[in-house]
Amino acid sequence: MASPAPRRNRTCKRAVVRRTERITPHMIRVVFTADDFVDNGTSDHYVKLLFGKAGVEYPEPLDMGVIRETLPSEQWPTMRTYTVRTFDEATKELTIDFVHHGDEGIAGPWAAAAQPGDVVWYNGPGGAYLPDEAADWHLLVGDESALPAIGAAIEKLPPGAKATVFVEVEDETEEQKFSDVDVTWIHRAGSSAARGDGLVAAVEALTFPEGDVQAFVHGEAGFVFRIRKHLFNDRGLKRDRVSVSGYWRVGKNEDGWQAEKAETAAKERAAAGN
Repeated sequence: MASPAPRRNRTCKRAVVRRTERITPHMIRVVFTADDFVDNGTSDHYVKLLFGKAGVEYPEPLDMGVIRETLPSEQWPTMRTYTVRTFDEATKELTIDFVHHGDEGIAGPWAAAAQPGDVVWYNGPGGAYLPDEAADWHLLVGDESALPAIGAAIEKLPPGAKATVFVEVEDETEEQKFSDVDVTWIHRAGSSAARGDGLVAAVEALTFPEGDVQAFVHGEAGFVFRIRKHLFNDRGLKRDRVSVSGYWRVGKNEDGWQAEKAETAAKERAAAGN
């Protein structure tokens, strides 16, 4: 009889809160000490943060393999995906920006209450996008959930690079300052348009400059899908020149959205097999 396969090591990495800052009314910046973080060189690098359930004690270092083997599923930590805003190799400071809407969600309230010394465990980073020095110009589009990645991309643009940036936020109080690049801010407050409509309209109305464009479109899945379709079908962009990700859906948390995507993919595979 063959020996059972060894259990896969799923030990997570540890980050300790160093300080926090509310940079806009609904955006909280948390700076961690993350000695084990390895920068992968992308500007959209993200981590999977793990938030433990209240009243549950977890073994340290946190190992999801052990947890899944020893605890019922309702006691497993909740995972949420967040873009790394910056990482300083010299100081090991890992910065993550959290959108905060009161008691809604898990990560936002956690960030609002975070104190120096608090610990969070994480996996990663992942990521695949980095502004291409060879591009003639760059198109960056997203909502506030994509703003950390857009900010990181802006700061990694080659010197003198041309960029068109559209960001949708609630109102002018949620705007952030970026050097060397002008951002067109689209406000939802006071508008009858649906979420993302302003971004779609801005991209569709844009007169594209001549030359090769590299595009980055991230945020709520509804508008991301519409802009993706426009860029591929109407503008004729090649797939390898567009980083596109609809990583959340209005009315669903990350778990619900991931489940919906998995269900849709399964139906598409089944249809393709018929």
